[in-house]
Amino acid sequence: MSEFEAVLFDAGDTLIRLAGSGETLLHGAAANLGVAPLDPGEVADVWKRVLDRSSTAEEMAKGRDLSEDKHHDVWTALYTSAGIDQLADGLSEALYTLTVAAESWEAFPDTVPTLRTLSERGTKIGIVSDTGFDIRPAMERLGIMTYVDTVVMSFQHGMCKPATPVFLAACDQLEVDPTRTLFVGDNPLTDSGAIAVGMHAFLLPRPNPTGPRGLGHVLSLV
Repeated sequence: MSEFEAVLFDAGDTLIRLAGSGETLLHGAAANLGVAPLDPGEVADVWKRVLDRSSTAEEMAKGRDLSEDKHHDVWTALYTSAGIDQLADGLSEALYTLTVAAESWEAFPDTVPTLRTLSERGTKIGIVSDTGFDIRPAMERLGIMTYVDTVVMSFQHGMCKPATPVFLAACDQLEVDPTRTLFVGDNPLTDSGAIAVGMHAFLLPRPNPTGPRGLGHVLSLV
């Protein structure tokens, strides 16, 4: 018998990810505005600035996943400062709208099969995600929510991982002991909060551009 009664998963880059590259999303946002095709070179330059700035300590400290309003305001301000609106008026807002749309997300090929197998084994399944918008519509569309018993999102609690209350909230909702729970994520800094409450943790490497995420390894642990 497995020592784990439940498995908690991170969401972004663990179970789901934005479909396509940032450049693809920018072109899609421009198309939604009805503007002429963007110059690929300019798009690549602007998107590089977005990527370079988005992971800085300054940006991370702005609390973009603490509320829906903060998520919108911090990301659109970042897009604007990177020069996205210079490509087309209103493009920052259009890009934001596209990135939070359920249709813009995809599951890794092994996400649903892994969750289905865990569910069939009687394992309780939860998601603990740092997110400033509701990811459940995307996961519903992708067939994930069929197997998920609870979802804890940072913007609903006003705190992000590694804060321990979000991990404990998921355990309370599942009615499981943290010591009988496995957490699966990809960020050692934030997902370390699981260890602080007594969980075991399984960390995935960076995802490959294509192919399975490696979630099948979880099945050998549960």
